Amino acid sequence: MSIRQKRPRIVLAFLIMFLAVILVVAGLGAYQFMKIQAIIKLSKAGAFAPPPTAVTTMIAEKTFWQPSLDTVGTVAAINGVTVSTDLAGVVTKIAFHSGTKVKAGDLLVQLNVDQENAQLAQAESQRDLTRLNLDRYKGLLAKRAISQSDFDSTDAAYRQASATVQQYQALIARKTLRAPFDGVTGIRQVNLGQFLNVGDPVVTLQSFDPIYVNFNLPQRNLSQIAVGYQVQVRVDAFGDEAFEGKITAINPMVDQTTRNVQIQATLPNPETKLRSGMYGRVSVIMPKSEAVIAIPSSSVHYAPYGDSVFIVSTLKGDDGKAAKVVKERFVKLGQTRGDMISIASGVEPGNEVVTSGVFRLRNNAPIIVNNQVQPGKELAPTPANS
Repeated sequence: MSIRQKRPRIVLAFLIMFLAVILVVAGLGAYQFMKIQAIIKLSKAGAFAPPPTAVTTMIAEKTFWQPSLDTVGTVAAINGVTVSTDLAGVVTKIAFHSGTKVKAGDLLVQLNVDQENAQLAQAESQRDLTRLNLDRYKGLLAKRAISQSDFDSTDAAYRQASATVQQYQALIARKTLRAPFDGVTGIRQVNLGQFLNVGDPVVTLQSFDPIYVNFNLPQRNLSQIAVGYQVQVRVDAFGDEAFEGKITAINPMVDQTTRNVQIQATLPNPETKLRSGMYGRVSVIMPKSEAVIAIPSSSVHYAPYGDSVFIVSTLKGDDGKAAKVVKERFVKLGQTRGDMISIASGVEPGNEVVTSGVFRLRNNAPIIVNNQVQPGKELAPTPANS
């Protein structure tokens, strides 16, 4: 068969193969189209909708809180010194133990006073002699047996001898270190036989009951506070335990650099839990309470773009049935009290607020409310192991 006769058959074969490919592609396209349409119908019917999220809720309502001004402060002893000597000498007696309570006037450390005691004894004998002479001269003066000038000289000698005795007594007292007030001693820094120079530290002494807490507030709050207002202090060492006291002093000057005013509160501290130098969280309690909307802290969804809560709403589906969903609402937060946080704006009384499970929610997400177990709502929670 010639080439011209074979050419029509080859062309026909190519046409048949081309039509076959087109039919196969068209069939696959139709199949995929029908599959997509089926998926769309199932999606509209809710076949791929996520299951409702189980959450707890509460009805927002107004409650009354006493407002407070919160800041940080430092605990300071009412009396606190480092006991030292103003005279040099050798330590001959240590009469205290580190970390013990002492009373005002208790002996702490005695320096060597052997020389001073000898000088005192000599001065006392001289004083006693001049006193005898003075008594004798009084009788002689009454009988006009001596002149007034002789009596005056004897009287001056007696007073000079008495002053010498007092001088040596004062010298011995300066080498006898006593507690200047009631307090707790620190760790002793001297040893028996040690030579102390003038000003060498011996031990710290702190008075802890009562105790001061010093803190600062901005000048804009100056009109809101007054002496006698209640103060609560919390320190990290004792968790949420609140130590209560009262404002006892307000600095009359405002710091020109920070524009803050310094305030001092006095707190009873019978168990000496508060120690000088502690950092504390201070709350000045205002005398009048105010109405707030408070919800559990677990209700808030914290995010960089803003804090929000989820409000429960009811929507009707395509089948006409009502379903509960949530609406995200941005809020402005107020003060925190224990497990609760106040909402300054964004939530109204009567709103049903989601209190747990907020991290799994999104806007318009379906929910199931299960309030059998509720999150904590204590304003001053106490841990079980505290």
